[in-house]
Amino acid sequence: MSLKGALSRWLVEPNSGVFLGNPTARVRDLLWRMAVEKCRNGTVVQIWSHRGPQGYKFRTHNLKKCEFVDFEGMALVRWPHAAKKEENTGIDGSLTTK
Repeated sequence: MSLKGALSRWLVEPNSGVFLGNPTARVRDLLWRMAVEKCRNGTVVQIWSHRGPQGYKFRTHNLKKCEFVDFEGMALVRWPHAAKKEENTGIDGSLTTK
């Protein structure tokens, strides 16, 4: 069975590749294992409601462009920035580069 077919048994697909639902913790863990096994080079992100400061928990697999980070109990997304020249604006508004 395809991953998409398995996920659509338990979840709805409001947009291509995005699945939404409220399965039990057991089913959530089963779907997670299946998604990770079948994702090949893809990315898997699972987010579910949880009693806590943000109201949700998450787990990720094979993120490439960003990473989720726990910062003192808060889930944040960190995006790497491309190396670029440090720029400063002078008092007169002119742009200077270091």
